Amino acid sequence: MAKKSNTRTSIEEINESLSSFEQKVEKNKKYIYVVLGVIIVIALIILGYVNLVRNPNIEKANEEIALADKEYAEGNDSVAVELYRQVAEEYSNAPANRASLNAAIILYQEEKYEEALECLSDYDPKGTIVGPASQSLMGDCYVNLDNYDDALKAYDRAVSLTNGNGLYAPIFLMKKASVYRAQENYAAEAETYQTINDKYPEFAVEYNIDIEKYLIRAQRAAGK
Repeated sequence: MAKKSNTRTSIEEINESLSSFEQKVEKNKKYIYVVLGVIIVIALIILGYVNLVRNPNIEKANEEIALADKEYAEGNDSVAVELYRQVAEEYSNAPANRASLNAAIILYQEEKYEEALECLSDYDPKGTIVGPASQSLMGDCYVNLDNYDDALKAYDRAVSLTNGNGLYAPIFLMKKASVYRAQENYAAEAETYQTINDKYPEFAVEYNIDIEKYLIRAQRAAGK
């Protein structure tokens, strides 16, 4: 019997809790409706932004980039650069990001390294292929401006963005080693080649590069 009494008490307690909860809901019903209304309004604003602002902007930016691509294909590099830069300045979406990189590539080819860096400073590196390549291009710009310290930082970013890609990361490490050699920092150069040798052995085979030769040269220069 004690067991039944305990069970009844437990059920009564649960019922009292539910009743109390229902009373609280009833008292706060107006507040709940207000909160739900706010959530719905926010959802409608987001939906409206996507359909009325973001998507049309992306479409328009892509159309303008297509014009820039056409000018570039026809050899009108300066016109293409201006169009790319206009898109990059006017919009803040994926097409605008690509426009910044495209402009930087053309400017680099024209040996306008400082202008290329300006465009790259607005570029958001994404993905494990294009993202690292953009940072490598930044490093190349710095090398041509004899700014070796910033070049090394750029190549480091490029390596980190590859997520350990065995046929891609070593390319940037090779560039990094060449910068160390230009700085006559042969110990760091040797260390970089050793990293390539140890972590990416397939790179030398794939690209038919004698990493061991470069490693020995750097070690000798470092007095090892």
